[in-house]
Amino acid sequence: MRSVLPIDDALPEFLAALRDHGRAVLQAPPGAGKTTRVPLALNDSGLTQGRILMLEPRRLAARAAAERMAETLGEAPGETVGYRIRGEVKSGKKTKIEVVTEGILTRMIQSDPELSGIGAVIFDEFHERSLNADLGLALCLEIAEALRADLILIAMSATLDAGPVADLMQAPLVTSKGRSFPVETRWRDTPLPKRQRLEEATAEFTLEALRETEGGILVFLPGEGEVRRTERMLRPNLPLGCSLRPLFGAMPFRDQRTAIQPAEDKRKIVLATAIAETSLTIEDIRVVIDTGRARRARFDPASGMSRLVTERVTKAEAEQRAGRAGRVAPGVAYRLWTRGEEGALAAFPPPEIASADLADLALELALWGAAPDDLPFLTPPNPGAYGETQALLRMLGALDRENRITDHGRTLAALPLHPRLAHMLALSGPGAAPLAALLADRDPLSRGAPVDLGLRLEALDDFKRFTQTRPWQANRAALDRIRVEAKRLTRQTADVKSSFSPAEMAALAYPDRIGQRRKGDQPRFVLSGGKGAVLPDDDPLGASPFLVVTDTDGNPREARIRQALPITQAQIRGLFDDQIAWHDICAWSRRDSRVTARRQERFGALVLDDRIWKDAPEAALARAMCDGIRDLGLFPSDATKRFRARIALARTAGEDLPAMDDTTLLATLEDWLLPYLTGIRTAQDWRSFDMLDALRAMLTWEQTQTLDRIAPPAFTTPLGRRVPIDYSGDHPEIRLRLQEMFGQTTHPTVGGQPLRVTLLSPAGRPVQTTLDIPGFWASSYADVRKDMRGRYPRHPWPEDPTRADPTLRAKPR
Repeated sequence: MRSVLPIDDALPEFLAALRDHGRAVLQAPPGAGKTTRVPLALNDSGLTQGRILMLEPRRLAARAAAERMAETLGEAPGETVGYRIRGEVKSGKKTKIEVVTEGILTRMIQSDPELSGIGAVIFDEFHERSLNADLGLALCLEIAEALRADLILIAMSATLDAGPVADLMQAPLVTSKGRSFPVETRWRDTPLPKRQRLEEATAEFTLEALRETEGGILVFLPGEGEVRRTERMLRPNLPLGCSLRPLFGAMPFRDQRTAIQPAEDKRKIVLATAIAETSLTIEDIRVVIDTGRARRARFDPASGMSRLVTERVTKAEAEQRAGRAGRVAPGVAYRLWTRGEEGALAAFPPPEIASADLADLALELALWGAAPDDLPFLTPPNPGAYGETQALLRMLGALDRENRITDHGRTLAALPLHPRLAHMLALSGPGAAPLAALLADRDPLSRGAPVDLGLRLEALDDFKRFTQTRPWQANRAALDRIRVEAKRLTRQTADVKSSFSPAEMAALAYPDRIGQRRKGDQPRFVLSGGKGAVLPDDDPLGASPFLVVTDTDGNPREARIRQALPITQAQIRGLFDDQIAWHDICAWSRRDSRVTARRQERFGALVLDDRIWKDAPEAALARAMCDGIRDLGLFPSDATKRFRARIALARTAGEDLPAMDDTTLLATLEDWLLPYLTGIRTAQDWRSFDMLDALRAMLTWEQTQTLDRIAPPAFTTPLGRRVPIDYSGDHPEIRLRLQEMFGQTTHPTVGGQPLRVTLLSPAGRPVQTTLDIPGFWASSYADVRKDMRGRYPRHPWPEDPTRADPTLRAKPR
């Protein structure tokens, strides 16, 4: 007899919605029982004659759900209810309900677009918004629209944000009232001290919860490392009668099953990653401790690298975690943050399609023959990130220039690996299977081991010998898992023959991550894709001239190398001869402050050979000098400054003349300066160069005439001498000897405004600055004359300067 679960009350409405619409969205909080009840109810309803396919985001959840439903029917998995996960199938001809991991649905659709024999597809835990679930739903919606109007589609979500997917599916939304037992939430009184490690605080919180509560405890931690460290801190301090069980995705199934089963006569404490958030019923749990951290993959399309980042959980995730405490009895949820901090949490986690590596998605869509815009995605992929991914697939030969799938791309899509590793395996054959399995899994060596991937292959080949001869610890369970996967991959490529070394195989997978050591003491590398990477200073591979980098921390500025293999230049040439070419390069060297001309043999950003380019054309040298000028800035002569000031004045007056401010000139150097840079190669050459002729050449004859009329270059004195006009101040200005203005009865003007005239003594010192020469003669001149006659008696100082002749001479002795 089946126990009563909260979801049971919503099932009649849910089945009625399916009967009327053929699709529905079911929202039910954690603990409602939707994962095990809905498929069985649909099977009993008679609404579908075909098999029911239910998707789960994780292998453990898929297996556990199938086993629980089979147990409900009094059967073993593989009869009415079966499952299919990577490396394991328990399903037969009588199977009516099949639970699969999400990627398997995509493979089924690509091989049979009509989904023959499938009557319904259920997307469980759709709120997790995995990339495979988003793609699977988009494909199923298109299949239902074009090929299978009878295909029943169901999305089930554990959050209250199910409305958008209901709108996308054009389906009714049915809501279950939720968990059957209340959960009390308890927060910290004060924020977690910044210096306290998360594991230490978690251990303290767990011991406190042991004293205050009853029943099993489920502790949520961000990753396997935190689980293991918390386990080491807790184990010596636990009271008798407690069973401590870790739970994370990389564990063997038997150990995962042990964690979710009841602990006989003991109080169970499960230290788990996000694997325990959804789909699983962990027996005996009445207390949840939430550390408030989640680990997510973040992909940088520009660098082609992913990295795991630890972030704050969202409100939806915290609510799901808390719900685990109320499945079997009233529970308590402890949160490792204060109540006040909760307001800063985001509402929902980001969909994977917005932040993950899109290589698999782009390959699957190319195989389907569609662009992202052609399919009904709940969140479309970012066009820029998608374009970068297509560029990678073109590099691997999976797409052609029009981004259509190639025969090689079809081969890659059929392999259960990232396209990079599938490309390596397809070209290298069975010999690459261990390396592919190793690169697809977590690092089996302990933290602090050298980056050399050869050490991991050594441990994989002979674990016993490795532990006896090497000082680093190796995770035996991880290596066993990798070996099993390697055997499976070997069977899929048994007919491919090659003799590549591990470094060459890795280079096939990561052609954009072949690193060349930079000059200098530190082990810094430039990658063939153009990014930078750095090794730990003491790593044995630090002196290698070339590396294939297979894993980094993903830092987009300068990634820290975590796994790599040394490779020779000869091996690089052998693999990528068709992509290696000579490039003629004229460039400004900031270090040398000069233009350099080189002929370089390059593979991507790597320079394999470098020679002087002796006969570089003048035009190329001049263009490189333009970059140098932008680096150095402009150095105008006094004459150039005056000319540019005249241009600015005329433009202010409304004349149509080219702009000659620094920003404009530097942005357009190639347009006006290039022909004048012959022989200019260094910073010193540029500083002594006068660009006045180049600026004058920017004007037409008519513009030059206009400029001379509006802002003439010089003032002609009463002696007929031309004095340059300075236009850099508030008023155009001239400076000349006072005696040279004798006889000037009007004030000089340019462009309709008076010149500022600075009158100088015979020694060249300023005597008076005026905007009114007649007014000066009539007022201040008498005082100036009195002073100047005493200082310069040999120079004329007439009483009436308006009637005197201009002069620059002194009186004869």
